[in-house]
Amino acid sequence: MDRFDSMRLFTRVVERRSFTAAAADLGLPRSSATAAIKQLEERLGVQLLRRTTRHVTTTLDGEAYYQRCIGILADIEDAEGGFGAHEVRGRLSVDVNGHMARTFLLPELPALLARYPGLTVHIGEGDRLVDLVREGVDCVIRAGTLPDSDMIVRRLGIAREITVASPAYLERHGVPRTPDDLAGHMMIGFVSSRTRQVMPLEFTVDGKVREIVLPSRVTVANSDTSAALVRLGFGLFQAPRLRYSDDLEAGRLVEVLPDFPPTPTPISVLYPRSRQLSPRVRVFVDWLVEILGPKLDAS
Repeated sequence: MDRFDSMRLFTRVVERRSFTAAAADLGLPRSSATAAIKQLEERLGVQLLRRTTRHVTTTLDGEAYYQRCIGILADIEDAEGGFGAHEVRGRLSVDVNGHMARTFLLPELPALLARYPGLTVHIGEGDRLVDLVREGVDCVIRAGTLPDSDMIVRRLGIAREITVASPAYLERHGVPRTPDDLAGHMMIGFVSSRTRQVMPLEFTVDGKVREIVLPSRVTVANSDTSAALVRLGFGLFQAPRLRYSDDLEAGRLVEVLPDFPPTPTPISVLYPRSRQLSPRVRVFVDWLVEILGPKLDAS
């Protein structure tokens, strides 16, 4: 294993906090990864990592070496990626809401992979917060206002939000004409992965946002589950219009209170600063802007 491969292995062990996970990411036997890091420490004459039964952490020397390594490797990857599309290669790990992946990303994915034949993509589906470095994820796509972090954030667009309900639900509970008519109504409670609290419904009234929390018989933490529940008539729900365009067209759902819309939702891609020079991340983010921007702007 040459010095650059040793650096790549070392940075992956640090980020994954595990020899086993790092070796699996790089397609190596764990024994080979352990031996390579031992040889690296012997060559440098310092201990880089502390091993415990639960995870791996860096020493002070190891943290300093890690910071130097990510800069050097980013420069190498950037240099090698500058000589044509065929040079963008390797495994890209992304995390995205499942519906967005299936509806918007997967139909366009063949064109991306044809453009970059050396690129492979792993897609994880989730709404939860992800520790990108710890879990070996290169970037995530998220909706909503994001908390402050040291991640780089690139806005992909704005999604128009609507309130929806099933015809059967509205037949039982009536059709509200204003937010003041919501007494006696129910909502599907969506639990935020950040606050662990049920998110209120939002309505724009006279230019101001009004938040209302209705009773919930069922709360969820997954957007696919909430979509199934609203179709089954469990209550009102708010989501991007793009999410329910087919249901609205087919009559499975009805838009409620269209004159009092929720605030629109920003859609963004986030990635660690250590990935900002990666050609894989750069071409993927540019592709997201290309395929998602027009759809979000048109919503």
